[in-house]
Amino acid sequence: MKILIDAMGGDNAPLCVLQGAAQAAAEFGQGMDLVLLGDEAALKACAAQNHIDLAPFTIVPCSEVVDMHDDPVKAARHKPDSSLVKGLTMLKNGEGDAFVSAGSTGALHVGTSLIVRTLKGVKRPALATPMPGAKQNFLLLDCGANAECRPEMLNAFGTMGSVYAQKVMGRAQPQVALVNNGAEDTKGTPIYREAHQLLKANPCIRFAGNIEPRYIMDGDIDVVVCDGFVGNVVLKLTEGVAKTLLGMLKGVFLKNLVTKLCYLGVKGGLGELKRMMDSEEVGGAPLLGAAKPVIKAHGSSKAKGIKNAIRQAKTCVQNDLCGTMQTALNALQTPAQG
Repeated sequence: MKILIDAMGGDNAPLCVLQGAAQAAAEFGQGMDLVLLGDEAALKACAAQNHIDLAPFTIVPCSEVVDMHDDPVKAARHKPDSSLVKGLTMLKNGEGDAFVSAGSTGALHVGTSLIVRTLKGVKRPALATPMPGAKQNFLLLDCGANAECRPEMLNAFGTMGSVYAQKVMGRAQPQVALVNNGAEDTKGTPIYREAHQLLKANPCIRFAGNIEPRYIMDGDIDVVVCDGFVGNVVLKLTEGVAKTLLGMLKGVFLKNLVTKLCYLGVKGGLGELKRMMDSEEVGGAPLLGAAKPVIKAHGSSKAKGIKNAIRQAKTCVQNDLCGTMQTALNALQTPAQG
């Protein structure tokens, strides 16, 4: 198995990418060939300065870098020797089994669609993020790649999310729900009402109906479907609320000596809560619908996030995620996206 890694992508590249890749190689790298794409001189200098052994890796030199401010379409078309575009091209050509990048989300999404291409029946991949819930984590898609979606796209998202929940999250019979402003079938915009009917008739999923945002975090649903605009708002609001609440709890426990002593009794539980809310534990969001596994790590990923993104890529390849997803999409009786 060969995992391609964009060593120049992300706010903390290349150091954190190299550290995360080294951790992945040590923890679960047996049987994997990890390929680093980037400025060879810069990678070797960074590794030397930080005592990182490059022996487990193959380095593919790249002379360009896709900047976060680059126009996604122009970057995908006019920076062929960048670590991001070159990695996607290698993936397309069968020179790798999966690609991991913490670089520009827009460029990765456009590049995946134009270079790697999508599964039959999918026009644009959906960005899917595992999220923490009270009872169990769940998958949210789309969370930013497609701001506007047709009903057929939302239906395909439900199918793809269900396959991911089975193959990667280990859910035997995942439940799928559609984000809406009410649980009734008649709620929502015309697009969401039509999507509800398509999902309800979808033979590939176990549809639980609409779900109001206030119930999403309960963890009763395995896959939560929405367009990219709604999903991105849900994702960022959840991250913000989690950060604020954890900060407020810390303030409460540091208030005086008595509260500090109380903290000792719940320290373990709070540590577990913090771990659950840590995006680094998940590592990355797969672009579901891509013809081959593409994992988008958070732009601010540290070493742990990169390591877990590589782990996720490995799991997708091992479970033939894309092949199983194509089989499920073929079973849909709705028109293809497009």
